Amino acid sequence: MGKANEEYDALLSAHTAVFKESENLEGSCIKIEGYDFNRGVDYSDLVRSMVSTGFQASNLGDAIDIVNQMLDWRLSDEAISEDCKEEETDLAFRKSVKCKVFLGFTSNLISSGVRETIRYLAQHRMVDVLVTTAGGIEEDLIKCLAPTYKGDFFLPGAQLRSKGLNRIGNLLAPNSNYCKFEEWIMPILDKMLEEQNQKKVLWTPSRVIARLGKEINDESSYLYWAYKNDIPVFCPALTDGSIGDMFYFHSFRNPGLVVDIVQDVRAMDGEAVLASPRKTGVIILGGGLPKHHICNANMMRNGADYAVYINTAQEFDGSDSGARPDEAVSWGKIRSSAKKVKVHCDATIAFPLLVAETFAARVKKPA
Repeated sequence: MGKANEEYDALLSAHTAVFKESENLEGSCIKIEGYDFNRGVDYSDLVRSMVSTGFQASNLGDAIDIVNQMLDWRLSDEAISEDCKEEETDLAFRKSVKCKVFLGFTSNLISSGVRETIRYLAQHRMVDVLVTTAGGIEEDLIKCLAPTYKGDFFLPGAQLRSKGLNRIGNLLAPNSNYCKFEEWIMPILDKMLEEQNQKKVLWTPSRVIARLGKEINDESSYLYWAYKNDIPVFCPALTDGSIGDMFYFHSFRNPGLVVDIVQDVRAMDGEAVLASPRKTGVIILGGGLPKHHICNANMMRNGADYAVYINTAQEFDGSDSGARPDEAVSWGKIRSSAKKVKVHCDATIAFPLLVAETFAARVKKPA
């Protein structure tokens, strides 16, 4: 009898462990359900269904929701503060004040077809501040002079070198492209040095970039549209790439050109500090310098209000590139109350889909 009781108690314990009561999630969580192709193929509905698909599809869905919240926000959504300026009490003014959007991206995305997505955003003034690396500047300009081609991740480096072909992942950039870039940019650098000496022009990286956008005068260039629409483009490491090579060679051929980075960090931080009463939102593709430069500027205002990261880096080496948004919260770079998400995905896949359901979805189609 005692043994039977022991077996019964053990069985009851096992049953209790296996069939533990659950908290009721009904109404508090999204049900996981994928797209039903029996409804036909509707790409917009397909992308919208990602939020309920799970894993990184859900993170992308969350990112789409957060960007739409960025774009929907108006000052009129907030209560009027006691210490606000008089114009901030006017309802029409409050309805006109939108979230300030910072977009950062690494150079490989300009080498890729994401360049055209970024050009679209600059062309239609959909973002307020751009931050990138030196390659993100030069590759845009070079593509106006000569194309980049699809290759393969596994093409042998030695063979490519012998043919004068540079590999960027599975893209190929002929070295002749950079020769054309040198021919194009050297006369511009000469002119900039002349203006520095004769007109006392103080060149900063963002001012150099705006000038190059003006000079390229090509509607396929995001830098052209940023110049035309007065969108600042910041690149604190402007010398770290082919454009730096051009500065190097120019310094021997026609020495004296000076580029002041201190004035640019003041301007970049000012974009965040002086954003008030606007909220700020950050969208960062990839990691490294653009990611940190945007977040650090927003630290000056106690953090961004919205944050979307898209990259494939992992956080366990302590890199800023891999850090999740919550790490930035600890530094005051993103507010603790912010809407935030990291999408662990190649930005060439995720970002065009995000733009399709956010920025582009708000543009009225021509009749």
